[in-house]
Amino acid sequence: MSIYHIAQINVGRVLGPMDGDIMAEFKANLDPINALAEQTPGFVWRLKSDSGNDATSIHVYEDEYLLLNMSVWESIEALRQYTYNSTHTDFVRQRARWFERLQEHILTLWWIPAGHTPTAQEGKEKLAYLNEPGATPLAFTFKQAFTVEDMNAYVEKQREAR
Repeated sequence: MSIYHIAQINVGRVLGPMDGDIMAEFKANLDPINALAEQTPGFVWRLKSDSGNDATSIHVYEDEYLLLNMSVWESIEALRQYTYNSTHTDFVRQRARWFERLQEHILTLWWIPAGHTPTAQEGKEKLAYLNEPGATPLAFTFKQAFTVEDMNAYVEKQREAR
């Protein structure tokens, strides 16, 4: 039986340049929040630039104010615990201080085989997929989560339909 992990991408359009006053508090807390993620049970991996400890310089969108964050976790529950039941939660609640409110989904989850490292482009495609047809076992949200079994059944059904 294959082992799967949960990958996530979330994006946000910052209200100003990363080196500006508006983003100063957010930027000052990136390292501690990223360290917290890495120390959380169930953490597997997170996207980092070649030159730093965060992903703020990685851009797969034309808009350089659109930042992304990606990580991989052993389970949805481990990611949920970090996101909503840790110091990270305070920053989620304060998101409007640093990020515009976007009309589309800003976060998506998807299952990956253990050992696979998703790319920023892959994350962008999964987020676009979620925003187009909506949640499916291939790209979903915390509120509309799917299991690995759901994903495998969905993929098999698509194969059979060909």
